[in-house]
Amino acid sequence: MAMELSRRQVLGRGAAFSMAFAGLHAVLAAERSVAGLLRHTGTDAGYGPLLLDPARVLDLPEGFSYTVISRAGDPMDDGLVTPGQPDGMATFPGPNGKTLLVRNHELEASWLVKSPFGSANERLGAVDATRIYDRGFGTLPSLGGTTTLVYDPATRRVERCWMSLAGTNRNCAGGPTPWGSWLSCEEDVSTPDAQTEKLHGYVFEVPASAEMGLADPHPIREMGRFMHEAVAVDPATGIVYLTEDRGDGLLYRFLPADRSGRLGSLSKGGRLQALAIKGADGFDTRNRKQTAVAVGSRLPVRWFDVDPEAPKDEMRSREHANGAALFARGEGMWQARDGVYFVCTEGGVASTGQLWRYRPSAAEGKPGEEEAPGLLELFVEPNDPDVLQSPDNLTAAPWGDLILCEDSIFKDRKVQHLAGVTPEGRVYRLARNAKSSSEFAGVTFSPDGSTLFVNLQGDGLTLAINGPWRRA
Repeated sequence: MAMELSRRQVLGRGAAFSMAFAGLHAVLAAERSVAGLLRHTGTDAGYGPLLLDPARVLDLPEGFSYTVISRAGDPMDDGLVTPGQPDGMATFPGPNGKTLLVRNHELEASWLVKSPFGSANERLGAVDATRIYDRGFGTLPSLGGTTTLVYDPATRRVERCWMSLAGTNRNCAGGPTPWGSWLSCEEDVSTPDAQTEKLHGYVFEVPASAEMGLADPHPIREMGRFMHEAVAVDPATGIVYLTEDRGDGLLYRFLPADRSGRLGSLSKGGRLQALAIKGADGFDTRNRKQTAVAVGSRLPVRWFDVDPEAPKDEMRSREHANGAALFARGEGMWQARDGVYFVCTEGGVASTGQLWRYRPSAAEGKPGEEEAPGLLELFVEPNDPDVLQSPDNLTAAPWGDLILCEDSIFKDRKVQHLAGVTPEGRVYRLARNAKSSSEFAGVTFSPDGSTLFVNLQGDGLTLAINGPWRRA
């Protein structure tokens, strides 16, 4: 059944986009079988078959190579320890041709074995207490946050590494800003108790700097308190889009009061809004047992103001009752040339994932938006784990493809891949985790497009991948 549905969707997508994508039209005109089309997609659309890695770390196509540039447990230059569970990342231009890599860590207070402060938090006292968001009363600090790496592309080595945000919880994904900072998101809604000092569930801004030091751990409260996953900033408008990692999550946008595009400007306030489908309040995009949204469909949307405070983690249920659309675990998000792309890890009839694209209105966030609304498009929904399973983080490649991290939730399919998606919606495999069943996370390209960075999260490894990439 999944294969039959995949065929209808592939053909439907080709029909919908034949005018814009002649290459896909030619493929469909050849009237190949579904299996043949998928085999074609897996090779011609990508870089060829994946070759077994003798070191059993990462399988890549011919001509590609990788370097392990960081391992959990390694000493850092600030006297702390490289934390475990590396997750979302972004890169920024550094001095003298170097690359700055800002990296999340999805850790909780109880995961001491992966703590940046040592296996018994013995190094906590050496860190400025005012630079740790939640110290857990000095005994059980929140262990998430970010690290910053200075990477030399010439030697393919990390020159320096340090903790750049401390005391937050489960920093899963986030997103870069056009002004050179990283927005790090907490996928956690912990409340104060005997071991936790602060409310969690916020977005924090981390400067992308080559100067070693910890960021001011200031939560951007008006971006809302919920199970944050990722963000994307539209450089044309300064509007921030946000996903929520819940099976009944929502999609949000933040209209900053200050759009000067400077570090700290988002903390000056603004309006948080939720997305609804015009004329269909409470619409369910998840395609659970039947297809409510066909691949290629473009749905006009409306946005409405929401209260950013949610002390009982009630935002999604409250705003769904007010008309917001539902999404199946919104996770990775990235601003690309033709819109904002985001994935829903458990979306689709087979719950194997969806890839969406949001095309902002020409009057996004301004008067006139209602007459020419933004459009939400279901871009890819294969409903076949042999094509794509449980997409999570994603990034845009310089030549126009999207690169997605898999985080499979299917017990019988624990092989994880990096998947590519072409502008035509064709899916191919770019890499395979040969070391373990750990998810990929944090995929991102260097500023010059020559290197792809990615994490094997459970293995605590950060890799740099080089090869014959296509050009823009």
